Amino acid sequence: MTHASTTLMPRPLGRPVDGGPGTGGRVRPRLPLPQAAGVALGLFAAARLAGAAVLAVTAWAMGRHPLALLGRSWDSLWYLGIAAHGYVRTFRTHSGAVHSDLAFFPLYPGLVRAVTSLVPIGGGAAGLLVSWCAAAVAACGVYAVGARLHGRAVATALVVLWGLLPHSVVLSMAYTEPVLTAFAAWSLWAVLDGRWLWAGALAALAGLSRPNGFAVAAAVLAAAACAVWRARGRASLRLWAGAGLAPLGWAAYVLWVGRRTGDLLSGYFEVQRRWGSRFDLGHGTLRFVRRLLLHGGQVAYPMALVIVAAGVLLYALLLADRAPLPLLVYCGVLLLVALGGSGFLASKPRFLLPAFPLLLPLARALVRTARARPWHAVAVTCALAGLSFCYGAYLVVLARTPL
Repeated sequence: MTHASTTLMPRPLGRPVDGGPGTGGRVRPRLPLPQAAGVALGLFAAARLAGAAVLAVTAWAMGRHPLALLGRSWDSLWYLGIAAHGYVRTFRTHSGAVHSDLAFFPLYPGLVRAVTSLVPIGGGAAGLLVSWCAAAVAACGVYAVGARLHGRAVATALVVLWGLLPHSVVLSMAYTEPVLTAFAAWSLWAVLDGRWLWAGALAALAGLSRPNGFAVAAAVLAAAACAVWRARGRASLRLWAGAGLAPLGWAAYVLWVGRRTGDLLSGYFEVQRRWGSRFDLGHGTLRFVRRLLLHGGQVAYPMALVIVAAGVLLYALLLADRAPLPLLVYCGVLLLVALGGSGFLASKPRFLLPAFPLLLPLARALVRTARARPWHAVAVTCALAGLSFCYGAYLVVLARTPL
C-alpha cells in the first residue's frame, strides 16, 4: 500500500499489541473499548474538576463567585444576550470601534436558548451545562480519533493532554470551543472511517459554532477531493453529498449576516473588521509583538506567544509523523487563522484549543515514556496539571485580558 493510501486509511482500531519483555510474547489483555473510553473520560473529568476547584478557591479568596466567572465572562455575555434576545445588540467603544453581536455564530446561543426553554434555569447555568456536556462529547471524540490512529493508550494520553492545556479552563466556561471541538472531533473520526454523510453533517454544525469552524469543512473537502482523485472520479453519492454538506453551516451564517447588513459577500467580514479582527497575514500581530517587546505587558501576552509558537512546532512534528490529510488540513487552517488574524493576541491560544490533533506526537511520546519510565511520565503530567490549573485560575480570576 502506498503512503498516500495509509494517510487516508489509518490502521484499524483494536489491532493486537505484542507483549513486551516478561510476557512471553503473549498479547496483553486490554479493556473493552467502551470501558477504555470511560477511563479516558474519567481522567478528563477529574482534570477539569481539579482545575475548577483551584479556580474556585482563587475566586473565593478574591471575593468573587466562581460560577459567575465561569458562566458570565467576556464573550459569554454576548452569547447569553443572543440566547435571550436574538441579534439586537451593538456597542460603541470609547475608541470609536463598533462591536455588533452579529460577529458571534448562532449554534451555541441556540442551544442555550433550547436548554432554558426546557429546564427552569438561568442563561448562565444553561451555558455552563451546554459547555460541560459538549466538553464530555468532545473528549470522547478526541479519544475516538486517537484510538483510530494509534491505539487506546495514545488515545487516553491525548485526552488527558487536551484536558491539561494551559487554556483548558475555557472547556469549563460558557464558551463555544467545547461545542466546536465536539463536532470537529467526530467529523474527523467519520472522515477517517469513511462515513461521508456524518462527516459532512457534523462539519456543517461545526461551521455554525464559530468563525474558525470552517476548518472542519476544509478538512472534509480536502479528504473528499483526495478520495475522488484516487478513485479517478468514480466516487460514491454519499461522498459527494457529505462534501456538499460540509461548508453549508458556515457559509449560510456568513451570507445571512451579509444580507442583514446589506452587503451579501462582505458584510460579515466588515462586522469583524469593526471589532478589530481581520486577516492580514500576521502584520497586526507582529506590530503588537514589537510593542510588547519594547514596553512589556501582562503575563497572558507572552504566554500566548509561547503557546502559538508551540503550536507551530507541534504542527511540524505532525507533518513529520505523516498524519492523515484531514487532520493536517484541519490543524493547518486553525493555525493559519490564529497566526494570520490581527487583534486579540491573548485569545489566540483559545482559538487553537480545538486543534487537538497537534497533541498526537506528544501523546505518543508520553505513552513511550510511561512504558519505559513510569515515574517520569507521572512527573510530566503533574507539572502540566499544575501549570494548567494555576494559569487557568489566573486567566479567569486575576487577568484583565479578554479570554
